[in-house]
Order: sequence, then C-alpha cells, then structure tokens
Amino acid sequence: MILEPTKVEAIEALRPSSEWYITADDVLHWISTDTTAPTEDEIATKLAELKAATKHQIQRQQEYPDIGTQLDYIYHNGIEKWKTDMIDPVKAKYPKPS
Repeated sequence: MILEPTKVEAIEALRPSSEWYITADDVLHWISTDTTAPTEDEIATKLAELKAATKHQIQRQQEYPDIGTQLDYIYHNGIEKWKTDMIDPVKAKYPKPS
C-alpha cells in the first residue's frame, strides 16, 4: 500500500544521514552538528514535491480492483487481457508525472 509522504520523509530527503527527532507535539529537535536543520518552508516545499511525485501512485492504487478480483480475472482471461482491460486504462488515466 502506498501512503502519502510524511514530514519525516521530507526531512530525510532534505538532510540524509542527519540525526534528529520529532516529539509527539511535532517539534523538530536537531542533533547533528555538521548540518543545519531545514526550515519549515523547506520542509513544506519538499513535502509538496514528494506528494506530487507519488500522487499518481495513490490514485492508481485507489482505482485498481482488489487483488482477489484481479487474480480471478487473470485466471479466467489471462495476464495479457488483465493488463489491457484492468491495468492499462488506470495507468492511462493517471500517468506518471514527467
């Protein structure tokens, strides 16, 4: 299951290999001394980028039939028919961003 990106993933993308933690009240505590903490604006911008990059995946996931239905379709119609009838239309509807 593909989930929407989080603030944690945005921080990890901005400052890989840095040490930090977020408290339950969503306060960022920076531990690393060799890098500076990202600003809230930097985090928000990166989070928006990550969400845009995964939006098509989430939309596709919501549109595809459940796995049981897909497997039944494959059993009765074959993989090629499954791809052309179930998968390709959803991929065309929600293309990868370029």
